[in-house]
Amino acid sequence: MAVHDFTLYDMLQRNAEIHADRPAVVSEQGTLSFRQFLHRVDTLAAGLAGLGLQKGERVCVLALNHPAYLELYGACAKLGLLAYPINWRLSPEEIGRIVARAEPRLLVVDATTRPQVAEWPASRQDIAHWYTFEETPAAGFTPLAQLYRDAEAPAAARPEDPFAVISTAAVDVIPRGAVLTHANLLAANLQSMACLGLSEHDCHLLALPLFHIAALGAALAVMHAGGANVVMPRFDAAQAVRLIDTHRVTYITSFPPVLSNLLDAAQQAGSRLPSLKHVTGLEGPEAIARLHAQTSAQFWTGFGQTETSGFVTLQRYADHPGSAGKAAPLCRIKLVDDYDREVPVGTPGEILVRGPVVFQGYFRQPEVTAYTFRGGWHHTGDVGRLDEAGYLYYVRRKPEKELIKPGGENVYPAEVEAVIMELEGVSGVCVFGVPDPQWGEAIKAVVELRPGATLTAQQVIDHVGSRIARYKRPKWVSFTEALPKTAEGSVDREAVKATWGEPGH
Repeated sequence: MAVHDFTLYDMLQRNAEIHADRPAVVSEQGTLSFRQFLHRVDTLAAGLAGLGLQKGERVCVLALNHPAYLELYGACAKLGLLAYPINWRLSPEEIGRIVARAEPRLLVVDATTRPQVAEWPASRQDIAHWYTFEETPAAGFTPLAQLYRDAEAPAAARPEDPFAVISTAAVDVIPRGAVLTHANLLAANLQSMACLGLSEHDCHLLALPLFHIAALGAALAVMHAGGANVVMPRFDAAQAVRLIDTHRVTYITSFPPVLSNLLDAAQQAGSRLPSLKHVTGLEGPEAIARLHAQTSAQFWTGFGQTETSGFVTLQRYADHPGSAGKAAPLCRIKLVDDYDREVPVGTPGEILVRGPVVFQGYFRQPEVTAYTFRGGWHHTGDVGRLDEAGYLYYVRRKPEKELIKPGGENVYPAEVEAVIMELEGVSGVCVFGVPDPQWGEAIKAVVELRPGATLTAQQVIDHVGSRIARYKRPKWVSFTEALPKTAEGSVDREAVKATWGEPGH
């Protein structure tokens, strides 16, 4: 440790000193004060150190939200281990590809996710340690509770050290892993605290999954401010209303259809969610209008990525409807053309970001990282425009980085297209996003069939669901004898969208 160092573990120590008996984590398992939470982190870190885990080695977590998930993040922060959470909605094959890249020394599951990797402990020698959040042993998996030790493990992390690898879209079949440092997330915490005015009186409903930057970022920011996190294993609208009212939750993060379902459940329960102050995330205008009409909370809209540790612009939606807000305190943004030349005000351009929230790079992908960071700026792959006052308006993804975001998840069209191309009789396919009232955006596939071939929409949907995560299945499928092509012979994606862009067409 050096005189100028301050890590996420230092944050936990500070909170245990100045917020000692305030609630830090609330869950089905009970309430932990900041002092108790630090003790849990320290004893878990001692157990991990006892296994021989070394600084920089990876710990993979495939589990629903749980207090021990937060404790594991804390123990990794102390020892300088690299937390590598995995989306539990992925298929076993997809999980296997992420684990192959991560090369973890330890894998943690829970009762809901263990079946996806149940055979691994007996067949994989590359992972040394297998644990579960369950209280009783399961075949090949030891309860994590047995790892906590009343012993000392020295803090080993530095602010510039990697803390977590958060997966982004599967641009290269395997989801790219954004490496976030202690310094990245501490900067993001301070930015959230400043913009939202977070304090020790705030309480966050941790209902979105902890493998997602929106959930992890909000949880850490509220914790840094001295507030509490109320942990839900997974989102349930009726239960969320009860928890918000019981624990006076002030802050939630949302992706469609979370907010709409929450407001429906609140109406049914006769609650106006009186404690709620802040909702951040991605939502449609109708859901936001309902929030403002039914509660006293404000919806905050912005632009950000996993690669930027969360948001880089943020504003109250009502302050400037339609925009994503202005650059946050620790960010600079600029817009450029395809040759990295800055574009005039009002002209669409790729959004570039610079600042302490920008990630370290993609895990074990130095060439991709170098290209993304060219010219000393992070190239987001998103297109926006700025007005004279500095408000950012989101336009679209760049074609080579096109993403679909059903319910806030990232789906890369090429990944779905590759799976559909496996079907006999398919000669071409174009996958893209269409508006959807429930999920915000849904997946549509336009499939080109060879002469004489026959396929049904359900066959295409079922095949995708059998090969990759179910949320990557198309909701809509159309068929054609010939997809439009560009002069170079590739599929003309814009022409496809112009012809088949309606959800059911």
